[in-house]
Amino acid sequence: MQQPLETTGVPAECPAHGNIPLYGPDFGSDPERTYDKLRSMGHSAPVDIAPGVEVELVTSYDASLYILQNPQLFVRDSRRWNALNEGRVPEDSPALPMMGYRPNALFSDGAAHARLRQAVTESLATVDQSRLIRLTQQSADYLISRFSSEPLGQAELVAAYAQPLPLLVFGDLFGCPPEIGDRVIAGITGIFQGTPGADEILGAALGELIALKRRQPGEDLTTRLMVHSARLNDEEVLHQLVTLLSGGTAPLTAAIGTSAALYLSDDWPTGLPVEDAVVKTLWNYAPIANYAGHYPTQDVELGDRTLRAGDPVLISFAAANTDPKLTAHREQLSPKAHLAFGAGPHACPAKDPAFMIAATAVESLLNRLPDVEMRVPFGELAWVAAPWSRSLVTVPIRFTPRTVAQPVGTRKAPSPSVQAPSPTGVHQPPAAHRPSHAAARPKGGLFSRFRAWMNGE
Repeated sequence: MQQPLETTGVPAECPAHGNIPLYGPDFGSDPERTYDKLRSMGHSAPVDIAPGVEVELVTSYDASLYILQNPQLFVRDSRRWNALNEGRVPEDSPALPMMGYRPNALFSDGAAHARLRQAVTESLATVDQSRLIRLTQQSADYLISRFSSEPLGQAELVAAYAQPLPLLVFGDLFGCPPEIGDRVIAGITGIFQGTPGADEILGAALGELIALKRRQPGEDLTTRLMVHSARLNDEEVLHQLVTLLSGGTAPLTAAIGTSAALYLSDDWPTGLPVEDAVVKTLWNYAPIANYAGHYPTQDVELGDRTLRAGDPVLISFAAANTDPKLTAHREQLSPKAHLAFGAGPHACPAKDPAFMIAATAVESLLNRLPDVEMRVPFGELAWVAAPWSRSLVTVPIRFTPRTVAQPVGTRKAPSPSVQAPSPTGVHQPPAAHRPSHAAARPKGGLFSRFRAWMNGE
């Protein structure tokens, strides 16, 4: 057995009452307290990721990097999962949709992973950065127009803004016509909410989209995946689209909501750019908190723990980023040294676009509602009591209602980042001007109404 890291000298036994659950109100109320307990047990510890589902959770930054960068010893194909193969995972477990095998880049290894990842990465590289910023601003404009005229001048930012914004952006990037876009949004939203039949709704909608693009190719991500030299079949295209949706929408919701709340908090230093709030979110409140299932190909010793071949090992990006051994000298590290986007061959291929969307979304909110402020102190906000994502339940805000069309506003202490280059070196174009008042809403779902608004209907 390999011994990659020194032992901590701390016993790694489970607490007397059993594994620590990584779900429920106790975990959700104070995740850091849970991570501190787990750190006292060594580089990793056994936890229950869901009722009846045990995994080994890695909380050390160094150990996380070791696993993420060692694909020969730690593979991602969850068909190796011992407990699942032996029937010890409940059939209705909420862990299955997150950890169960899918034929996509996330759950593939070796040559199969390289082929699928190349198709995804090179297709994403064709997305024009200026267009992505403009699309994010337009999505922001539309969503703000829906709540900014409320007479009380109050809104809940997660449900009204942070959650739907990435869905609108991805629907457009995928080249969805309005009706299909509505069902894609309903499907992916239902999957995260546990709605029965959501998988079928999403699969059917994406299947129709792929069939449409076979007949009518376009300048969109769906078409680019289909015509890529990797020659993906329709099922492979569908699963890569699902991966992009699931890996891009919920984490972006968390990043936008937390970054906005941080920037609007009383403790945020005046004059610091929005990008700093996004970077702090990625370090301290990793949107993907605990994920990246790995399966050792042989027994491996990690400190005082033995990771058994075929037993799932998950990375706690949230705990690794706040590892006390790391935070002591974190100022000396690159701002991008966090693990919020993973590391190694399975690192997020869309980290730069994701950062750009999050920063642009927060900046758009500040520009369009220049006096927006929090109604609850940041420290009193509640976190979602689930293991996968570090996301705020609600972000209550208040602002002066907008009853007539207004030009883009400017905050009293504007963020320097509004006029500065983005992290990728691209200057942000002026925000699109749209009326703040809304005409009678057209029929259809969110995406249909957004497209109608874009067309001035």
